Amino acid sequence: MQPLTKRQREILDYLNEFIEEHGYAPSLEEIGQRFGLSSLATVHKHLTNLQDKGFIRRAWNRSRSVELVPTRMGARALDLPLLGYVAAGVPIEAVVSAETVAVPEDICGARDTYALRVRGDSMIDEQIRDGDLVVVEDRQVARDGEMVIALLDGTDVTLKKFYREDGHIRLQPANDAVAPIIVSAESVQVQGVVVGVMRRY
Repeated sequence: MQPLTKRQREILDYLNEFIEEHGYAPSLEEIGQRFGLSSLATVHKHLTNLQDKGFIRRAWNRSRSVELVPTRMGARALDLPLLGYVAAGVPIEAVVSAETVAVPEDICGARDTYALRVRGDSMIDEQIRDGDLVVVEDRQVARDGEMVIALLDGTDVTLKKFYREDGHIRLQPANDAVAPIIVSAESVQVQGVVVGVMRRY
């Protein structure tokens, strides 16, 4: 699932509300007026992006032909804080940013949730690639096998699978070329558990 920009999320919410109220989709002109877009080409581009990301369907030969994809119906997007980068590879220093990213509500966790951009490819066998966004539920306790954001020695963060073993913690990559990180339980702090992944194509 790919992330929506803030404007795409606003347009999707507007389409949802308009169709619920009127029983049919707004025209390109109505969408343009609602968002102060004088160019219909700009409106068309936003709709094409929503279609490419799988949120809507359109018939090219009819006016007002936008349909919301049923699996997306009612799934609002939430603005989550994008808190910087996490290493899928060698741990990197924790960096905080002030950006937000729109994430479909149905992949957000039950608790406070935030997003991190992945650097590196140590989780490639879990289909998590360099540049992807991981959606993280803010919790400090993880079960064996869960994918976690781990803080090492209070300074470096890494994305790995979490296992407790004989008085130490194994942080396991999903890439045969990368060695696991084995540390004492005292030197690792779980910052959150991954509940979703998003990719821009």
